[in-house]
Amino acid sequence: MRTIPTEQAAPHPTTPIDRLQWDIFCRVIDNHGDLGVCWRLSVQLARLGHRVRLWVDDAQALAWMAPEGQVGVEVLNWTLSVDPDTVTRLPRADVWVEAFGCDIESEYVANTSIRKSAEDRFSLNFPIWINLEYLTAETYAQRCHGLPSPVMSGPARGQIKHFFYPGFVPGTGGLLREPDLAHRQARFDKSSWLQTQGVDWRGERLASLFCYEPAALPALLDQLANAPEPTLLLVTHGRASQAVEQAVTRAGWRAHGQGALRIHPMPPLPQTGFDELLWACDLNFVRGEDSLVRALWAGKPLVWHIYPQHDDAHLPKLQAFLDWLQAPDNLRQWHAAWNPSVNGSAETALLMPMRLPDGENASLCVQGARQRLVEQPDLVSQLLELVARAQAGQRPPGQHTPFPLGRT
Repeated sequence: MRTIPTEQAAPHPTTPIDRLQWDIFCRVIDNHGDLGVCWRLSVQLARLGHRVRLWVDDAQALAWMAPEGQVGVEVLNWTLSVDPDTVTRLPRADVWVEAFGCDIESEYVANTSIRKSAEDRFSLNFPIWINLEYLTAETYAQRCHGLPSPVMSGPARGQIKHFFYPGFVPGTGGLLREPDLAHRQARFDKSSWLQTQGVDWRGERLASLFCYEPAALPALLDQLANAPEPTLLLVTHGRASQAVEQAVTRAGWRAHGQGALRIHPMPPLPQTGFDELLWACDLNFVRGEDSLVRALWAGKPLVWHIYPQHDDAHLPKLQAFLDWLQAPDNLRQWHAAWNPSVNGSAETALLMPMRLPDGENASLCVQGARQRLVEQPDLVSQLLELVARAQAGQRPPGQHTPFPLGRT
């Protein structure tokens, strides 16, 4: 059993705010990322007493991601947002959240406005409108976080959207972090959890694998199979397990591993179970946004498979993250091998160091980063702070643009 950590989370903001009705909109591009973030946000708001409607165009992944649901969170099909009978019957929303640049349907905005007279349609009674952006360590997140922007056309013309940038440093919106996270981690029993999951752990190094289809995956498996230290690789359900299966088949290995490597495929895990998987392992390979944040809270060495973009726009984003992380050379080399240029040669992805990034330097690096994050307000606290200030007509902290006037 782990001891309770001494780290103290940054206090919640003191700005008072009533219990609100939230509409959170999510278009699913990657079931495990965008929907995962929106569900965690919805759950945390609901547990604080708010009411949440999560509008999503594909909620299938919630069947295993959140099988028990959450009191206070209602999941609605995005297509219903254009139905005037549905929209006009719903309780009025106090806050709209467009997640990751998705746009609320203009019909929904128009049908919401039907209940307002022409005189007060553009008053402060209109829902506070927030554009929840992608997570990045790049400096523009600090410059743009909290800035208002006017809606220039459509039924909401004249209203204001507020940009909310999650981030790793003060001046951004922070990261999702549940108030009881440290307590749950301190109570976590690794051996019992592995036994409950049906994992035959024999004391070897534990590594989790959650990835897309990295070109370096066969080289990683081969390195683990020939390493002096045995490894049990816990492979997540979906694309990661399919990629491993293909690599193992091509190599002519047994499905459960080779040499010093044993492979254990995991079933689909709910979000709490995925967090526990990261806590249990000595090294975590993660992908996308949500799992990166959870790996940071786990405090274990990690390798991030950032979503590759055709123009290599993901590489500056990765470099900014590694700079913020203060990553040692070995960890940087692993990220370079795991995330090659999409326009580079296949051989580039195979040039990985023989030593895995699970040593003392990598551990201290991630633990130091986690401590810096704990000392900052979490995302939900800052989101509530922004909403409270918007209700009061004040400017957000650190911004010079009068609030809520738009930018020119």
